[in-house]
Amino acid sequence: MPGIGKQGKRTDRVVIVGAGPGGLASAMLLAKAGVQVTVVEKRGKVGGRTATIEQDGFQFDIGPTFFLYPQVLREIFAATGHSLEKEVPMVRLDPQYRLVFGGGGQLDATSDVERMKAEMARISPRDAEKLDQYFRDNRKKLERFAPILQTPFESWRDLMRPEMLKLLPLVRPWRSLDDDLKSHFEDERIRLGFSFQSKYLGMSPFSCPSLFSILSFLEYEHGVFHPIGGCGAVTQAMARIATEMGVTIQLDTPVEELVFEGRRAVGVRTANETLKADAVVMNADFAQAAQRLIPNHLRRRWTNEKIQKKRFSCSTFMMYLGIEGSYDEAAHHTIYLSKNYQQNLQDIEKNHRLTMEDPSFYVQNACVTDPSLAPEGMSTLYVLVPVTHESANVDWAKQEQDFRALALKQLGKLGMTDVERRIRVEKRMTPATWDTNFGLHMGATFSMAHSLDQMLHLRPHNRFEDLDGVYLVGGGTHPGSGLPVIFESARISSRLLLNDLELEPKWHHSPQMEQSAVFGTARQA
Repeated sequence: MPGIGKQGKRTDRVVIVGAGPGGLASAMLLAKAGVQVTVVEKRGKVGGRTATIEQDGFQFDIGPTFFLYPQVLREIFAATGHSLEKEVPMVRLDPQYRLVFGGGGQLDATSDVERMKAEMARISPRDAEKLDQYFRDNRKKLERFAPILQTPFESWRDLMRPEMLKLLPLVRPWRSLDDDLKSHFEDERIRLGFSFQSKYLGMSPFSCPSLFSILSFLEYEHGVFHPIGGCGAVTQAMARIATEMGVTIQLDTPVEELVFEGRRAVGVRTANETLKADAVVMNADFAQAAQRLIPNHLRRRWTNEKIQKKRFSCSTFMMYLGIEGSYDEAAHHTIYLSKNYQQNLQDIEKNHRLTMEDPSFYVQNACVTDPSLAPEGMSTLYVLVPVTHESANVDWAKQEQDFRALALKQLGKLGMTDVERRIRVEKRMTPATWDTNFGLHMGATFSMAHSLDQMLHLRPHNRFEDLDGVYLVGGGTHPGSGLPVIFESARISSRLLLNDLELEPKWHHSPQMEQSAVFGTARQA
């Protein structure tokens, strides 16, 4: 129950486990509503995977490297009396990324529609003519579906709402993303260029639901942004604002367990103290945190045994390289798509083995936009290779060096043939280290897979259904992975928590008003 403060006023206490982007957004919103908020974070800095590695003057984003659809976080900042752009200056990238196809050809993706058509025409003139229709269809899909992503789903009955049933012909859940794109584009390379974004969810475009064609559309309609200082600058600004609002953030403080009275959470226990709370928000990776922090007998729907039966996303092999000199001709973001893309995905998702011949990869060359990330005369490279989550088929202790050599060899396909001799700082991450260092179940960097049987009410609920007084934010709950939807999960969960405490949010959110504002100013194709 809420306590009584010195002035005789009610004091509601919330503990947030984890200072990732979802936890920090929740802290800001709850503090705005007058709640006493404490954030406990096991690492020595805020941000979780949206934090920064710093060494010898080089700075690297750990996880996310760009900002997509900043509207949600912009509104969270505005709700607390701040401006996102003033707190964290951002550059809209153009081109937003370069696509290099192992099957031949490349494309500089731009939100300038006529330039984009010209880029596409160099690969497939017939497909370039269909770009306008693709934009129109997905603009309508996003406009109709966005309010659904802003709403909690707590049972199958939520699927029966009239507005959901009306969406079925539009989102076509029976189609995969690639099948949906076949209605627009004939050339497989063009379809890959508009579907590789399914990897943001850790999924293949050949199995990912067709709804997620909106991911690519979001990039073209609303832009791809680079925050100056990297994405870690965003979470640092959020933590500073939260602290100014009275939030207490305890770093280097791992939580050992949630404390319960019956089935109600009443606090958390760390190594040094027990923090009492009227509600607990979990911003840790759900699958691992639930098993570690909540006794199995208290979980009915999400027991250890049931969690183990769920399907989890892919992982990533990471290289953070501080190099001498720079690659000024390389794009800020480059995605290389394997000639045998389907086999590469099959190895990741089904065979759970490493592709040792021509794997797809991504490179961020951020210093072409933001020289502040490296010492003078130096630059940074962030190299990401999608791989299987932890599997008995891969022994990273034995195979890491060979895979590192392969990743460096792949960079040669972008003209970066001399990277190894120019390396001055190097750090790496594997599925095993994602698991041990960041608490990601099986090293799955995008949490549970976003298949139809693990979405909406079939994902762990924002108001955690197994217990009282426990709320979830982050990629493991609805709406899913990716920074925009993680921030949306913070809004959904915070509204539910405040409603349960019978408190007014003191910040307002109208999906209808937001959609009117967003789509009224969107770039028209």
